Amino acid sequence: MRALEVTGLEGIGEVVVGSSIGQIIHDACSRLGLSLDSGDILVIAQKIVSKAEGRVTRLSEIVPSARAVELSVKLDKDPRLLEVILGESRRIIKMGRGVIIVETHHGFVCANGGVDLSNVGLDQVARLPQDPDGSARKIREEIRELTGVSPGVIISDSFGRPWRLGTTDVALGVAGLNPLRDDRGKTDSYGYELRASVEAIGDELASAASLMMGKRDRVPVALVRGLTAERGHGSARELLRPEEQDLFRGF
Repeated sequence: MRALEVTGLEGIGEVVVGSSIGQIIHDACSRLGLSLDSGDILVIAQKIVSKAEGRVTRLSEIVPSARAVELSVKLDKDPRLLEVILGESRRIIKMGRGVIIVETHHGFVCANGGVDLSNVGLDQVARLPQDPDGSARKIREEIRELTGVSPGVIISDSFGRPWRLGTTDVALGVAGLNPLRDDRGKTDSYGYELRASVEAIGDELASAASLMMGKRDRVPVALVRGLTAERGHGSARELLRPEEQDLFRGF
């Protein structure tokens, strides 16, 4: 029998600047009687990583530029929020109807440059970690030092989708596993050679874990067991579609 087990780590309190996410996860596992294994995968909400890394900004301290003010009229958004979004963006991809889609400095194409107002407090916004892969590696190393084992780590966030309603979580950063499973060149059970079978394991794990997390439930970490993911020195950047293949940017 094949089974996938996803456990939300409850009881994690407020995370502040300088917090050790690895220590927080270790303490939560100890309270819940869980012992981490090297085959485990930890999915961590981007928000607590951003908080620990000081990536939270007060809107009251932001002075909007002329460009942000101009866009605020078109989009009916707070010009201070737009100033933060512009600062996180490499370029604007599309905007209208109150929505702004940008390419971040990481290469992510998403709404609002990943800037989020939820679960950070009034008058505050959270920005994405500057180096999500680096953040994942740091957390993995903290856990190794505390427990002696090195589980896979995924930093996740909720992204919208262009062709379907609702958000799903995706992997922004990974450590200790390959985020793609490439089965091209292999054959299926009928002998057909697979030509386009590249599975986004990192995103699927992030999405599965989100079912046990959630913005309102204050469960920012989930433990995934039962998946034999290919281990390696992967990067979430492997999940980004090259611009020349992108229907939005390359055509």
